[in-house]
Amino acid sequence: MLRVRPRQLLLLAALDAERHLGRAAQSMNVTQPAATKLLLQLEESLGEKLFVRLARGMRPTPSGEVLIRYARRVLTDFGAVREEMGALRSGLSGALRIGAVPGAVPALLAPALLEYRRRHPQVALSVSVGTSDVVLAQLARGDVDLVLGRLTEGFSAQEFAITPLLEEAMQVVVRKGHPAFARKRLQLHELGDWSWVLQPAGSPQRGRLEAALREVGVHQRLDYIETASSTVTTALVAGSDMAALMPTSLAAHYARLGTLRVAPITLPIRLPAIDVIVPRGQPLPPAAQQFRALLLERP
Repeated sequence: MLRVRPRQLLLLAALDAERHLGRAAQSMNVTQPAATKLLLQLEESLGEKLFVRLARGMRPTPSGEVLIRYARRVLTDFGAVREEMGALRSGLSGALRIGAVPGAVPALLAPALLEYRRRHPQVALSVSVGTSDVVLAQLARGDVDLVLGRLTEGFSAQEFAITPLLEEAMQVVVRKGHPAFARKRLQLHELGDWSWVLQPAGSPQRGRLEAALREVGVHQRLDYIETASSTVTTALVAGSDMAALMPTSLAAHYARLGTLRVAPITLPIRLPAIDVIVPRGQPLPPAAQQFRALLLERP
């Protein structure tokens, strides 16, 4: 029977973060010899080498990676238990960590955050915005409590509980005064000659644009700059004749601000729904439970 002490779990998480025994020991407020002893005892009890010692640090072995993943889950569960007991004593409090794709921000995340803050002012809120693969990796590591995004390649539906929230069409956005507005209506094949700001390869948004262009005979490689940053995308499009794809709600948000405009073309592109995604088979902290319930209230 595997017996892992709580301090060994903490050491595994610290070693994963620091990749250096001395710094991991320091983060736990223990001496390096004590940390070394904890690790050696764990390796001996498992009969497995968990870390490879390098000249300037250490890295986990495949067995170490497995145990680190479970250590983080156990530690996250301990944290959830503490938060839930605290919530029972004094009302909802603690922290809520959310991961979201940029397209979820205007229509879903921002309104929900404002309402949640009104209902639960004692909860500390933090938001991480990135592509779905980035925020899903954060969820898998336990760095966020839930995600507003889409399941992507490399992640299994068996790992997560997924509830669809919002499905949107895609629109082309450009700067004010862009040459596109010299025409009342553009044709899809014309977009192949434009310069683009595109999300990284493998993203649903980019893949569907490239597929739609191929269907109308555009087979040449697009001229583009690749970025996952909505800030970089907006700055590049606003300052040049480049174009980008955005969900309808995000495009409307930038149009209201006067930053970008929607180009005169209707795209035959819809993305999969934005989902609220949580770890499957793990208890959600009370703060995350309430936020998920709030999201599901929307019509």
